[in-house]
Amino acid sequence: MRIGEVAARAGVSVRALRYYEEQGLLAATRSPSGQRTYPSGAVERVRLIQQLYAAGLSSGRIRDLLPCIHTGVSTPESRALLATELARINEQIKGLVETRDRLESVIAVAERATAGRGQAAGSCHAGSCPASSSDVGTSR
Repeated sequence: MRIGEVAARAGVSVRALRYYEEQGLLAATRSPSGQRTYPSGAVERVRLIQQLYAAGLSSGRIRDLLPCIHTGVSTPESRALLATELARINEQIKGLVETRDRLESVIAVAERATAGRGQAAGSCHAGSCPASSSDVGTSR
């Protein structure tokens, strides 16, 4: 597969693919005319790389972990790296859930206040919300 096709199928830019190649995350062969050619599994690999980046892993960490992710074979060191990253991601998830819960509380308080005052929905703007910060967290 040529670089443009991989980029289109994976939903990334051609520049991103070149970067992944520079970082040792993705390998391409070269045609006689110098064009990059990727194996059939490149699209899935790029999607995995994107997921790992989105989870906050660095390119170096991704490079270290990709072999054991793809083969299912790992060393004690790679398992420790995976466990460390998993713990970090779980902490991120915990923080996101707490943030979501807090936002749900703010919305519930604001909706109760709006309904009680007969105000139109959506009249709460930054700095003018009827819910005070002391109301947050008490709506459960």
